[in-house]
Amino acid sequence: MRLSPFALLLLCGAVQAAPDAVSLEQAGALYEQHCQSCHGVNRLGGAGPALLPESLSRIKPDEARAVIHNGRPASQMAAFGDRLSSAQIDGLVSYLYQPAVRPPTWSDADIRASHRILTDVDALPSTPQHGADPLNLFVVVEAGNHHVRVLDGDRFEELANFPSHFALHGGPKFSPDGRFVYFASRDGWISVYDLHNLTMIAEVRAGLNTRNLAVSNDGRWVLVGNYLPGNLVLLDARDLSLVKHIPTLGADGSQSRVSAVYTAPPRDSFVVALKDVKEAWELSYAGEPDFQPRRIEAADFLDDFSFTPDYRYLLATSRKALGGQVIDLDTGKAVTDIPLPGMPHLGSGIYWKRNGDWVFATPNVSKGLISVLDLQSWKLIKEIPTEGPGFFMRSHLNSPYAWTDVFFGPNNEAVHLIDKQTLEVAHTLRPMPGKNAAHVEFTNDGRYALLSVWDTDGALIVYDASTLEEVKRIPMNKPSGKYNVGNKIEFAEGTSH
Repeated sequence: MRLSPFALLLLCGAVQAAPDAVSLEQAGALYEQHCQSCHGVNRLGGAGPALLPESLSRIKPDEARAVIHNGRPASQMAAFGDRLSSAQIDGLVSYLYQPAVRPPTWSDADIRASHRILTDVDALPSTPQHGADPLNLFVVVEAGNHHVRVLDGDRFEELANFPSHFALHGGPKFSPDGRFVYFASRDGWISVYDLHNLTMIAEVRAGLNTRNLAVSNDGRWVLVGNYLPGNLVLLDARDLSLVKHIPTLGADGSQSRVSAVYTAPPRDSFVVALKDVKEAWELSYAGEPDFQPRRIEAADFLDDFSFTPDYRYLLATSRKALGGQVIDLDTGKAVTDIPLPGMPHLGSGIYWKRNGDWVFATPNVSKGLISVLDLQSWKLIKEIPTEGPGFFMRSHLNSPYAWTDVFFGPNNEAVHLIDKQTLEVAHTLRPMPGKNAAHVEFTNDGRYALLSVWDTDGALIVYDASTLEEVKRIPMNKPSGKYNVGNKIEFAEGTSH
């Protein structure tokens, strides 16, 4: 029997615990011995998540080191601090953040082999079985322990709590009737869950590193955008079976990753931003679609985007165009640049009416300001200073305020409430001093606002949206986001899409 180089290293004692630093080759042997059974050959994932640099981009090496040493609560990840030395753990962490020797691939056959039907949806009741208002449910992503909670938005009581795949990303999306919710994990797993019956229906691995997904407005299709491999994957929304993959090649034939994909309901189409070529795509799902992309030339590479209320224009993040550009989806032409300094987070921007006219506001991940644009003239109305760079904004038709966090920097305990007419900061809340406050979502009627305290010992805090008094505090482990069914399927004003 011929032994692999890693096996020879193990037999020769090359990876025995030692205070000296271990080589990448030795760390690879450690991975084979301790990690491969759960995380897969070539680190592509298995029972555990993929451990590729692309999958670990949101986790700092120190965090990865702590997880290897201490394990991860409420998961199958065991602690290795009693089996591996500090030097071996350091070596493993360095190894995990190294690109794979062979570029990983994920074929149609791999996608189909990963597909699992977990519940026969046809055998389930078609009406809600829990007694709560189906349009006022909240789906809460609890990132600290990779769980999802379903809350009754009237009583703020938990209806379900279930494990998710590793690092859900891009926000869950809903079927048009609100019955089904779709999740995408960073390492490519797509899941569909029935909110009427509180049960998981199906899952499939659509890629190795996924940006986000979108659901068509007719409820027939799910489109997944991938970084790795760079492509789009079209799934049947009913059971997540593979329909086709769509290579993301620019007009010149060059390969591209996908920055973002969203649905544009009035247009009966998906809109896609490409990361590595200067193009946006529109793919119609009207009638019996062929999903051939309509190419729209952009002035620069696109990182993310938002829509105007009528879905005619894209407001797209662009490095070249001083922060942003406006693209007319009807004509397929770039209309103008928009003066947004720093790094605006347009995917979390929101719009509302001010003095009868639509305005759009976006947080900024590198500067402490909110930029407010006039959607008729594309002029910058105001830059509102904040206590630090922010990530999320939310409002509601029935709220006088736009809520924004200051997610980055030393003042991330603060949340600003901006008066939507005066464009001044009217209130600043500090829900749990010293802990990161972020991501507000409203109940369907706008009466209450739910806010996340993004900490291991964090909480979901419910506020009366009028009096700003705290109504309830639900302890949680990094509740990274919460999503109201009605607001999402109605594409409500004040909610990013």
